Amino acid sequence: MSLTATLRRPVLADLVPAPTVRARAFSVDAALVIAGVGLVALLAKVSFFIGPVPITGQTLGVIAVGAALGSRRGAAALTTYMLAGLAGLPVFAGPLAGPAYALAPSFGFILGFIPAAFVAGWFAERAWDRKPLLAFVGFVVASVIPFLIGVPYMALILTTVLGQSVSVAGVLEAGVLPFIVPGLIKAAAAALIVPGAWFLVRRADRSKRN
Repeated sequence: MSLTATLRRPVLADLVPAPTVRARAFSVDAALVIAGVGLVALLAKVSFFIGPVPITGQTLGVIAVGAALGSRRGAAALTTYMLAGLAGLPVFAGPLAGPAYALAPSFGFILGFIPAAFVAGWFAERAWDRKPLLAFVGFVVASVIPFLIGVPYMALILTTVLGQSVSVAGVLEAGVLPFIVPGLIKAAAAALIVPGAWFLVRRADRSKRN
C-alpha cells in the first residue's frame, strides 16, 4: 500500500455505497460529479451585498464540493462545470456563457476553481474537514488559489483583449481587496457546514449501533 493511500481518509462522498462492479462504481462517481456541478451552478446564482460588492455562493460551492467529493472527483466536477459553461449552459455567476466566456476577465477564476476544489479535497482526505478550525485553515488556502490564477488572467484580458491600461494597484483594488472579507466568510461557512455534516454522520452511526 502506498503512502498516499495510507494518508488518505474517507470523504463524505465515500460514505455513498459503491457497487463492486467497476462500471456501476464509475456511474456512482459520475453521478457525484454531476451533483457537484449542479451545486456550484446553483450557488453561483445566489448573491447578496455587503456594501457595494456582491458576494456569490460560487466559491462556497467549490470548497464544499471539493471537500465532499475528494481531490480527484472535486477537480473533475469543477472541470465539468467549466466545460458546461463554455458549452453554453447557464452555470456561471452571470448570465453569459459559451466559448466567448474564455475571453471574459473573470474566466481565470473559473480556471482556478479546479485546483481549488482539488486542494479542498486534499485537505478533506487528511480529515481536516472534520474539525471547524482545521477545516477553516484548509478552506482558506483553497480559496486563495482562484486568485493566483484569476488575477493575472484578468490583467491579461484587460490589457490584450479589452485594450485597457492597468496597474498592479488597480488590479488588486478590482480583483482582490473587495473579496478578502467575503472569502473569509465563505470559508468560515464551509468550515461549519462540512464538519457539521460529519457530526451528523457520526451521530447516525452511533444511533445504529445502539
